[in-house]
Amino acid sequence: MSPLPVPSSDATPIPRGWLARKLLPGGTEPDPRFTLANERTFLAWIRTSLAFLAGGIAIEAFAGGLFSGPVREGLSVLLLVLGMLISAGAAARWLSVERSMRAGTPLPLPLLVPLLALGGATAAGLIIFLILAG
Repeated sequence: MSPLPVPSSDATPIPRGWLARKLLPGGTEPDPRFTLANERTFLAWIRTSLAFLAGGIAIEAFAGGLFSGPVREGLSVLLLVLGMLISAGAAARWLSVERSMRAGTPLPLPLLVPLLALGGATAAGLIIFLILAG
């Protein structure tokens, strides 16, 4: 079995697809390690989003005896909306970091962190209050 060919530095680059050209115009291709690290971070945010979605579904499905109908639905919707916002924010964050790396500019501040902290603390506080209030 022969080893994979290594592209030379003078080889013409493979043209990008139309979506990549539209989302990532201009700039230079960053080191693949940084792009892959950005992708891993995106996937970590997606896992967090899925946990919020699962929590919202679980409260609606299994907490019927613990909370009244409107309270249970409100908590479920809060967690589901947070999961959706985190998922959308993860995609926006991935794109802004990728563009920043290609342009050689400083990375943008993450807006997801305060959203996650505030939303998670609000949901946890409401759940604790409602459990203690009986």
